[in-house]
Amino acid sequence: MTESRLDTLGMFDALVRTPELIVSSVDAAQDLEGLPPLGSIHNVLVLGVGDSGAAGDLVTVTAGPFMPVPVVVVKNYLPPSYVNENTLVFAVSYSGNATETLEASTAAAEAGAPVVAITSGGVLADRAAIWGAATVLVDDTIPSPRAAFSSLAVTMLIVLEDLGLFPGATQWVIHAIEQLRRRRNEIAGQDSFVDDIADRLLGTAPLIQGGGGIGGVAADRWKTQINVNAKMPAFSSMLPNLGHNEIQGWATKGDRTRELLTAVQLRHEHEHPLVGRGFEVVNAMIEGVVAGSIEVRAAGDGPVAQMLDLMMVGDAVSLSLAHRLGVDPGPAPAIDELEARLRQ
Repeated sequence: MTESRLDTLGMFDALVRTPELIVSSVDAAQDLEGLPPLGSIHNVLVLGVGDSGAAGDLVTVTAGPFMPVPVVVVKNYLPPSYVNENTLVFAVSYSGNATETLEASTAAAEAGAPVVAITSGGVLADRAAIWGAATVLVDDTIPSPRAAFSSLAVTMLIVLEDLGLFPGATQWVIHAIEQLRRRRNEIAGQDSFVDDIADRLLGTAPLIQGGGGIGGVAADRWKTQINVNAKMPAFSSMLPNLGHNEIQGWATKGDRTRELLTAVQLRHEHEHPLVGRGFEVVNAMIEGVVAGSIEVRAAGDGPVAQMLDLMMVGDAVSLSLAHRLGVDPGPAPAIDELEARLRQ
C-alpha cells in the first residue's frame, strides 16, 4: 500500500490520518454551547445524505440501543412532520452545501427544533449562525466528505454524551482510536492483507454482506467506497434480512454469477448468535455460485471500535482497487455532473 499511486486529493493520506482526525473532532465537540436541556429532548433526528447520512446510521446502531429516546436518520429534502421544539436535530454536511440537508434543516429550524450543525463551513454554517444553532466545525483540510466520515459520526456521539443521552461515548471512541491506530499500521505496510482482498475482487463485482446492524452499516460503507474510490459496481446486504430475499436470487444463473460476483462477509463480536448461524447456512447455499467468498473480522473493544475498524479496512480495500485499476480515487465526476444538472 505504500508504493506510488495516482491520488490527486490525497485520499490514502487522509485514511492514514483518521485516528488523529477523530481526536480533533472529540476536542471540537466537547463543552458545546447552545445545547437544549436534556429533559426537553423527546427524540433525535439526523439530517444528512451520502457520507453524512451514513454517519447517522453509525449513531443509530451503536448509540441508539442505549439511548432513552429514539434516533432517526433522514436522507432527503424534508424532515418528518413530528419535528418540533422537543426534537434534537443534527444537521450534518461536511461541505455545508448539500441541498437536501439545507432544505430539511431549514424546515426543522422553522418548526422550532434545536439544531446542532456539524460542518466545515459553507451555507450550513451561515444558516446555523442565523438560527443561533450550536455548531461544530470539523477540520476543513479533509480532502473529501468520504474521508470525513469518522469525524462526523464521532462528533454526534460526543454531543449526545454531553447532553446525557449516551453516557460513556468518550471511552468507546478512545477504544476506536486505539484500534484504528493498530489497523493503520497493518494497512500502511508492504504486502498488506487489504491488497490480497483487492486482488481477489478484481474482475468481479463485490457483494458485501454484513452481520446485524453494525455489519450492515459497515457493508454499505464498503459498497459506496468501492463505488466512488474505485469507480466499480458493488452491492451490499445484511443478515438476517438477506435470508428473506437475496438468498432466493441464487437459485438460478449460477453459471453467470460465478463469473461476476465475489462475496465479502463482514463479521464482528456483537452479532446475535443466529446471525452467526445464518452465515454458516448462507455460505453453504452460495458455494459454487460466486467467484469466491472472503471473510473480514472486526477487531477492537466495543461496537464503535469494531464498526470503524471494518470501515477502515473497506476504505483501504477500495483505495487498493483504485490503484490496481489505475483510477484516481479522489474526483467523482459522475456525482458532480448529477449535482450540476439538478441545480440547472
